[in-house]
Amino acid sequence: MQTVPPQGDDGRSLQEAPQPRPSKHQRVLACTLCQQRKVKCDRRLPCANCVKCRAQCVPATLAPRQRRRRYPERALLDRLRGYEALLRQNDIPFDSLQPAPCNNSPDTIVDDDSHDEQVAEVASELSTSSITPENKVGHQLKSVYHYMNKPFRDPDQDSNSSQDDLREMAVKTAWKQEVGDDHHLLLGPFPSTISLYTLHPDPVQIFRLWQIYMNNVNPLLKVTHIPTLQERVIEAACNVTNIDPSLEALMFSIYCTAVISITSEDCPIVFGFSKDDLLSKYRLGCQQALWRCRFLQTNDRDCLTALFLYLISVRPSVAPQSLSPMLGIAIRIAHRMGIHSEFALRECTPFEAEMRRRLWWSLAFFDTRMAELGNSRILTLDPTWDCKVPLNVGDADLRPEMKSRPTPRKEPTDAVFAVVRSELGDHIRHTSFHLDFANPALIPIAKHGYPSADHLAKLEQSIEDRYLGSCDQENPLHFMVIWTIRGQLAKYQLMVHNARTSNLPLQLNDVNHDAATGSAIRFLECNTKMMISPLTKGFVWLNQMYFPFPGYYQIAQDLKRRPSFEHAQKAWDAVSDNWDAWFNIHVSSDSPIFLLLPKFILQAWEAYEASPQPSVQALATPRIVLSIKETLARIAENENNKDVGLVNPSIDPGASGGSSSMSMPAPFVNQSLPFGMETQESPLWTAPGMSSNTDPSAQFPFDTYMNQTEWTIFGGQPGW
Repeated sequence: MQTVPPQGDDGRSLQEAPQPRPSKHQRVLACTLCQQRKVKCDRRLPCANCVKCRAQCVPATLAPRQRRRRYPERALLDRLRGYEALLRQNDIPFDSLQPAPCNNSPDTIVDDDSHDEQVAEVASELSTSSITPENKVGHQLKSVYHYMNKPFRDPDQDSNSSQDDLREMAVKTAWKQEVGDDHHLLLGPFPSTISLYTLHPDPVQIFRLWQIYMNNVNPLLKVTHIPTLQERVIEAACNVTNIDPSLEALMFSIYCTAVISITSEDCPIVFGFSKDDLLSKYRLGCQQALWRCRFLQTNDRDCLTALFLYLISVRPSVAPQSLSPMLGIAIRIAHRMGIHSEFALRECTPFEAEMRRRLWWSLAFFDTRMAELGNSRILTLDPTWDCKVPLNVGDADLRPEMKSRPTPRKEPTDAVFAVVRSELGDHIRHTSFHLDFANPALIPIAKHGYPSADHLAKLEQSIEDRYLGSCDQENPLHFMVIWTIRGQLAKYQLMVHNARTSNLPLQLNDVNHDAATGSAIRFLECNTKMMISPLTKGFVWLNQMYFPFPGYYQIAQDLKRRPSFEHAQKAWDAVSDNWDAWFNIHVSSDSPIFLLLPKFILQAWEAYEASPQPSVQALATPRIVLSIKETLARIAENENNKDVGLVNPSIDPGASGGSSSMSMPAPFVNQSLPFGMETQESPLWTAPGMSSNTDPSAQFPFDTYMNQTEWTIFGGQPGW
């Protein structure tokens, strides 16, 4: 009888049913006693050690492995950046996990959690950071796209934040590509018939210009790092046909500033060409080099430095009203790069951050001065940015590979001029006194009110103790620092005194007048020392931007009111010495600035002559009065000589006699003060219509002209 095998529910026999898979061999662990005694176990039950010890052998069990949730990389990096930011805030040296180099090449700030090139470019353009707002490191700018994407972000994905940047950059890149090439907007297209390399001087001349730049320009601005830049210049000079566009623009700007820092007499001797010819050639080269490196869209520090130096070089021949808007472009580029913000600078290496601070402060001072001279109330030197004052360290203390900020030196370094000027400017920009002139709406955030006499004395003593007292007056740079800062402190005291006392209801007494005039005398004396000293011959290009008009005006007004006061002789000596320094050495007596001064200077002397003469000792006629009268007489004698200057067509060249009046020529009405302060750049001209039979001072319409002019043209604002 055949046996039927049992079947399952599916109709298949049980023999045919699938057999269960054999279980994986369980790992046998050492028993608990062997584990505690830390001896080798033979992994039997019972094991040999337990049998020998007559102990119960208890096998150990394998605990189930718990899968640990991966910590989000983005959150980890956020916390790490937050801790690094706190260390930077407290100036604690540390090795950053991955410091963004923020160097001269574009697109250098790399996102920490991605190696994608587009994301790195986004981080460079936007300087986006994940530091929480609670970290008080500079001022964090929020990204609209970042916060719009946040509600839709997957919390388990740590790459979405980078994608936010990528989306924002995609939108901005689309707008940039929409318009194509727009770099001809300001400088125009480059002539196709000119090769840029042909505008470079030969290598010998390049090194001469470089040496002049190092001696005359770099010590005052410190916007270039000489040790690293010199290697690049030497290499480029050997092959001018193949130079990086940003470096080429920087080299041409260095040529330009080197040329303006030397006299017209020295140019033919040193270079074999006139100063005007050299400037025309190198300015053209700089313009086209800037055009080639796309300066309007740049994030490159070399390119921005080149633009800044180029604007410095054109200042003598351009009216401040025209130069100030161009500087506004440079300031806007600097804002986009973030060199004014410590929050953005923390992403840079210590070397790059320090160089950007130096560049920002130089830009801020130059822009503020041109805004003052151009009668603009919008000054960059205000408390709305938080860039730190540059450190008192030399170029030798700064290295590109350094990972922490260098320790400031107590003794003066090669950056002392930029450092001390920045410290004084940083103090002034936070005072309500300065903001009264610059932007009264910012007064609520001012750190200091109107400084008192004690406060000014302490400020001056602090700067003397920390910097000026250690300077060597035989050193040209130190000499420049001493008398520039002392002169600016005297001007600061003069302007504060006048601003504080202008609203007093009572008439000022002699003590108040003595204090103000004393500051004006010190101001002129310091300026005279800088203008006449052979040590500062190479620095005159900077001094010529700061004619000490407030000192002249204060002294003349006081002498007119008090002709024989105690310090009258000292006051006349101060203005006479400064007059000689400016008009007998650096500025022609036929320049427009000359014609601003005679009216009130001569009125002050006439007031002395009309007053009762002191019985002890009468004042001799001051040299400034003699010089003014002599010059005005010479102008009157040459009024019909058209070769000497410009003649107003509304005046009959043959007219003479007492009825003639002195009219302001058209070029003077359209130009401002510094245009006429440069003998090398400005044409000489005479005022027509003056008669030798009339009082020269009476023919100058000073009062009428001054009613149409803001005092900012003469540096009346505290910014410098």
